[in-house]
Amino acid sequence: MAAGPRVAAEGGRGNRIRRRRGRVKGTSRDRGQGIGAYAGTIGGEERRMTRRALLQACLGGAGLMALSPLAVAAESPAASAPIVWRMPTEYPASTMPGEGLATFARRVAERSGGALAVRPSFDAAAGLRSGAMIGAVEAGTVEAADAFTGPLAAVDPLFGLSSLPFLATSIEEARALAGIARPAYARALARHGQRLLYVTPWAPSGIWSRHALAGAADLQGLRIRTYDATSAAVLAAAGARSVNLSQADAIPQVKAGAVDAMLSSGDGGVGRRLWEQLPHFLAVQYAMPISIALVSGAAYDALPDTLRHAVDEAAAETEARQWAAIRTRLDENFSRMRQNGVVIADPPPPEITGALARAGEAAVAAWVKDTGAEGERILAAYRGR
Repeated sequence: MAAGPRVAAEGGRGNRIRRRRGRVKGTSRDRGQGIGAYAGTIGGEERRMTRRALLQACLGGAGLMALSPLAVAAESPAASAPIVWRMPTEYPASTMPGEGLATFARRVAERSGGALAVRPSFDAAAGLRSGAMIGAVEAGTVEAADAFTGPLAAVDPLFGLSSLPFLATSIEEARALAGIARPAYARALARHGQRLLYVTPWAPSGIWSRHALAGAADLQGLRIRTYDATSAAVLAAAGARSVNLSQADAIPQVKAGAVDAMLSSGDGGVGRRLWEQLPHFLAVQYAMPISIALVSGAAYDALPDTLRHAVDEAAAETEARQWAAIRTRLDENFSRMRQNGVVIADPPPPEITGALARAGEAAVAAWVKDTGAEGERILAAYRGR
């Protein structure tokens, strides 16, 4: 937090406050607000002095320097109010993105000394799904957001990379892919006046279902929720009746019986909403996708250098925390699922993974076509690492 304003006086010795048997004594009641209320002895008179009274006493007399705007601003309660960034996610607070958002908010508060406050909202409480986050930030509805990248492919096809089927299915592969693609993600966001803050990895995607899936024939006609256009196309090519829904919109459909399966990791609080309706989980390792945290470039640029540095440090610390946390996340999720009666097929039937892999080849080719030379460079760098 910034120090209180300096008060300077100009003029000759006659303009100084002369000491009588000692100096003016006082202690700030609120060091964070600069010159506070002082108990002082001036001219033999003991009295309580407000901030303005002390300033006037120190500066009194013609020819003294006028109060600076900084000194005046320090007297206003509004001057100590933090800058606020609203930052929603559609996922519960107990999921990887939710924990990342809470971590980022806490680190920003610590790094900025409370001068910048990130106000997170979870579980689509702000009424926004991942696919709408870039537009919401661009319109100024919120200053920042967390979004699953799959639906963002409708804004820029580059964002569909991490959810391509069977491209990155381990932590090491997912982190390598995210690192290679990071500059491209940043450029895509910059085209919308936004900045990339940090990346959050998800646990690998599997298939939750009402009944056990034993072979490729069980995919035929399966009413399954998918999380982006690519996964909808892949499951449809494998014979399923797929529907692309956000997580927030999918849960009511599952409870209503409108869908019988769901492509999801079931991380954290999402799993708690699934296992009562969909007690079977097929660990197909379909993809290990990411969510990204983004912020309005204008909101970021409006900060002073010290606060921008605080944001950058908080973002880097949050991302490091997320990649460390994911290493134990899958085991934690599986343990919780088994405790709640979920039957996990790990490894899954090879016939099912083979059918999905074959169906996914066309999806990867379509992504390369949509992204052009930039997509080709990313895949070449990833496969040649």
